[in-house]
Amino acid sequence: MKIEKEIISFEAESSFKIHTPRLKNYFFWHYHPEIEIVYVEAINGISHVGKNISGFVGDYLVLIGPNVPHLNFDYGIETAYKQIVIQLNEKFPENTIISTPEFNCIKNLLERSYLGLSFYGETKEKAVKCLKEMQQIGLFDSLLKLIEILNILANSNEYKQLNQEDTRVKFFLNDKVRLGTVYNYIHENYDKTPNVNVVAEMVHLSTSAFCRYFKKQTDITFTDFVNQYRINQAKTLLLYDVSISEIAYNVGFDSIPYFNKLFKILVGETPTEFKNRHKSVANSKLI
Repeated sequence: MKIEKEIISFEAESSFKIHTPRLKNYFFWHYHPEIEIVYVEAINGISHVGKNISGFVGDYLVLIGPNVPHLNFDYGIETAYKQIVIQLNEKFPENTIISTPEFNCIKNLLERSYLGLSFYGETKEKAVKCLKEMQQIGLFDSLLKLIEILNILANSNEYKQLNQEDTRVKFFLNDKVRLGTVYNYIHENYDKTPNVNVVAEMVHLSTSAFCRYFKKQTDITFTDFVNQYRINQAKTLLLYDVSISEIAYNVGFDSIPYFNKLFKILVGETPTEFKNRHKSVANSKLI
């Protein structure tokens, strides 16, 4: 479960690849020199790009630059979902974008992609519409549609920069902590009391060394990571007919007030507000 380099193959007649991978039961912490656009439509999921770890609800659109380590976005999803991934040939920016002055905005976008950019609002809606159309048309029309998507993203202010520093693979090459081991342990124990001493032993570090290293690699503490994971699991349960008190206990919280307070801090709204705003998502017809 250490970081892996993904080898991406392209058809001889194509400078990009569009596909719909399904890896939900596989922890794939990986990188590749190709720029990538990922769209996921799911009730709930986890995004881990570079050092940034966050959750998403409903759908998620992200642009990931070359050699930025990331986790497959369908990892751990236990409900129906859709995923569309576009990967640009390593030579695509140089051959298609950089040499064309009219594409300067797109060039700037791709140069910033190493930070990881997630898009929302009308930008996401327009880009996703194009992504879905790409699956139904031929190669040449798909290329034009890809340029349209990049142009939409390049001219938008509706995005979040996921990392504040360069997190390309050189930062992670000497990774002593197998993040897959940490994720698996938390997934198996988030509803109990995950023990940092146990997970430190699992990755062959002292507890203090593990805590320092984990904070350096993810920008958050182990405890904060566990709480984020719990809240992310709670989001899924909130979309169904389950009481808030039952959800809090099911994801490992003994105190309902603390669960409500932490949820508001991490999500920006109370569990009740979240439930009312997203309750229709659980009834959506995802394939």
